[in-house]
Amino acid sequence: MLEVSCSALLFDMHGVLIDSTPAVTRVWWRWAKEHGFEPEEVVRRAHGRPSISTVRDFLPNANAEQENQEVERREIEDLEGVVLLPGAKELLNSLPPDRWTVVTSATRALAEVRLRVAGLPIPPRLITSNDIQNGKPDPEPYLKAASALGVSPGECIVVEDVPAGIRSGKAAGAKVIGLTTSVEAAALHAAGADWLLRSCANIAVAELSSSVVLRLTT
Repeated sequence: MLEVSCSALLFDMHGVLIDSTPAVTRVWWRWAKEHGFEPEEVVRRAHGRPSISTVRDFLPNANAEQENQEVERREIEDLEGVVLLPGAKELLNSLPPDRWTVVTSATRALAEVRLRVAGLPIPPRLITSNDIQNGKPDPEPYLKAASALGVSPGECIVVEDVPAGIRSGKAAGAKVIGLTTSVEAAALHAAGADWLLRSCANIAVAELSSSVVLRLTT
């Protein structure tokens, strides 16, 4: 058991608060087959990135905005298997609204739909792919999130599940908790995670004052 403190927590969404893997896989698998790409490669590269980045990778000469709107429409319509991950709701409910937000590579419309389906609150300072120019592993998403909460990135703890997100948080200057919900611990450690835990169920609020004191259990 370890206690750490911060001014705010910045949560990735997929793989941290909710699991939308079945829906993501179905949508990108069909999209890949329609365009003649290897589905497993497309699905792998789509995870944890803005969808328009994946579209541009595979269809560099297409109308990326139009193609991305179609992918977004399909993801919004396909919500089967979107589930809440252990400890997520309890942890968010224990935090004041101005001490946390979600930082996701999903679009705003998609993020809001998935959060609602999982029964989670939509934070007023939600940061999505619509709010940034450069996605993870660039530091921009977490820099914007910290700014939106009015705190320094160095006073934040990021909660992530993939190397790109961990690198984004570290590049922004935050400490990072890596959750082993999506990839092996070794990959999270190599990306720079400060602590490795199984899920949000291993994070509890121990004290609320000028800082948020967290109790981490391995």
